[in-house]
Amino acid sequence: MSSRTPRVRHRRRRTAFALGLPLALTATAGLGYGLLGPGAQPRASAATTAVPAWATAAADGFASVDALGQNGTYGGRGGEIVTVRTLADLEKYATAEQPYVIVVAAAITMDPVGKEIKVRSDKTIIGSGTSGQIVGGGFFLGQGVHNVIIRNLTIRDAYQGVWNDKEHDYDGIQMDGAHHVWIDHNDIRHMADGLIDSRKDTTYLTVSWNRLGQENKAFGIGWTENTTADLTIHHNWIRETEQRNPSTDNVAHAHLYNNYLQDEPGTAITASYGTYARGHTNMLLENSYFQGLDNPVIRDATATLVQRGNVFSGTGGRNESGGTGAAWDPESFYGYTPDRAADVPALVKAGAGPRGSLGTRAVKAAATTLTVAKDGSGQYTTVQAAVNAVPAGNASRVVIAVKPGTYRETVRIPADKPHVTLQGTGAGRKDTVIVYGNASGTKKPDGSGTYGTGGSATVAVEADDFQARNLSITNDFDEGAHQDIAQQAVALRTAADKVFLDGIIVSGDQDTLLLDTAAKEKPGRVYLTNSYVVGNVDFIFGRATAVLDKSVITLKKRWNGTSAGYVTAPSTAAGRKGILIANCAVSGDVADRSFYLGRPWHAGGDATLDPQTTVRDTTLSAAVKTAPWTDMSGFSWKDDRFAEYRDTGAGAAPAGPDRPQLTDAQATAQEIGDWLGDWTPTAS
Repeated sequence: MSSRTPRVRHRRRRTAFALGLPLALTATAGLGYGLLGPGAQPRASAATTAVPAWATAAADGFASVDALGQNGTYGGRGGEIVTVRTLADLEKYATAEQPYVIVVAAAITMDPVGKEIKVRSDKTIIGSGTSGQIVGGGFFLGQGVHNVIIRNLTIRDAYQGVWNDKEHDYDGIQMDGAHHVWIDHNDIRHMADGLIDSRKDTTYLTVSWNRLGQENKAFGIGWTENTTADLTIHHNWIRETEQRNPSTDNVAHAHLYNNYLQDEPGTAITASYGTYARGHTNMLLENSYFQGLDNPVIRDATATLVQRGNVFSGTGGRNESGGTGAAWDPESFYGYTPDRAADVPALVKAGAGPRGSLGTRAVKAAATTLTVAKDGSGQYTTVQAAVNAVPAGNASRVVIAVKPGTYRETVRIPADKPHVTLQGTGAGRKDTVIVYGNASGTKKPDGSGTYGTGGSATVAVEADDFQARNLSITNDFDEGAHQDIAQQAVALRTAADKVFLDGIIVSGDQDTLLLDTAAKEKPGRVYLTNSYVVGNVDFIFGRATAVLDKSVITLKKRWNGTSAGYVTAPSTAAGRKGILIANCAVSGDVADRSFYLGRPWHAGGDATLDPQTTVRDTTLSAAVKTAPWTDMSGFSWKDDRFAEYRDTGAGAAPAGPDRPQLTDAQATAQEIGDWLGDWTPTAS
């Protein structure tokens, strides 16, 4: 088949988080601080407005291949960008002869119910952020229609009350004999017949990063006696659908990879089967994750189905492969790099469906940079002076670039100064250090009392959308010299939402990292990655919804040389997520079996709290106790939410009364994406 087209390389879609370098979790017994790495309005002229990247995006997979006179799939690129909010305008531009990039900026209701707009060639139809919705109908691409992109839309609710509806052929997207189509980042659900139908030799099709659910038939392909179609299906989340997940009939090359198929237990919808290779289909199914399905993979005797690298959790019944068709390699048509199957649930749950960054035309303002240098070579000599210079209510990113040096000061980013980044400019995070030594019991200079735990922080973040990278934040309070006062001494306190900490060191003894919220009823999400956190007593604590990912948690001896401590002390509000430690290493130069993973902090004796810590996919050294959870202030850890999943190392152990482990089904709801929700941390 290589004579049909030259091999085409395509850009790999970034995974859910645009983060720093991977962390090497090796040799972590000591603290080696090495490098861890989205009426019609026409577009303004190109002379005055830059064309956004989403308006020029091109497909990957088989939709990227040059064939049938079409050079890949790029939709309406180069055509006018129009914004539509009514059915009349949407239909006007979607059915026009000339190319258009059509931005759907409202929920558009189809009239009559079940209407499918007949899209013509050379179109991009994209939702504006998460506001673009098609309600009660969908789109139809007929014979010969080509070069169409449908992205970032919610297409929903044509359901007419009859399950497995044979009367109402109301699909989300139907294609009959089309080619070069890219269906990407949509949420398609609750239609009357199927969510996606690819029929009558539709070919050069890529379906990627979609959420498909609440349906009898998810995705049907084929209905032809020919075996000529080529298609790629990757990174889709197919859940709560009964059949056709997908079903592929007489497809010459069907490449399915990194899809997440999920059947949730105890619901009214039960999948009868998962992926199905029908007729003379030749399918490669790789690195996908099947959760809770009966008959996850089936094939007709005439079909060829090659499996490699898939994960099956809680499945049963038919799981088939084999056949006599010729082997084929997707890379003879296009380039791709599959993700690990074990990572697929988290990646797809976080990344599939409409994105807030797509289809929006706002131009991101350039970041303002303020420089700090102790030697006077910058604009400011202290970090706090630079923070003070940030205008209240600033609407765009301000980067405070801190040159190498030790800055002995306390720093506070107040709530009215969002979008601030503290960025160390040295070769590594040890080169730029912000340090101070207040403790909870330290008296304030003005004689008004002591600082208290929260007030002791070296750096206090009260503003949303804060970022820090490539620096160290330390509290060096001397416990041994001040045994007469309260010992809690915070290095970094966050009390804000969307806090992104990448490539930093947070170091102290007791209460090192306070992950808080502005108020009990307010959200506060924190994502820390590629970093070190050092301490001994309750040194990761608070009520925030916090993720520590790909980082080293270093256990430290007490001031008197003894080994004893607690890694976490969550004080999570009921109904919220607490602390998630994932893909990390917990170790340190301390005695074996001397540290607990956590205990429940019911701050102020508040019995309504429901503290949560989950430690998963993490390497635990022998320093971790065999019973790693313990009570606190009269509250039993067993009444709250503490669990592990797939931890390894000398400190790991099987499930037991004192060692609760998540089931595979429970673990799918405790992924990074579940903690962060609609927020994708991105360096800026």
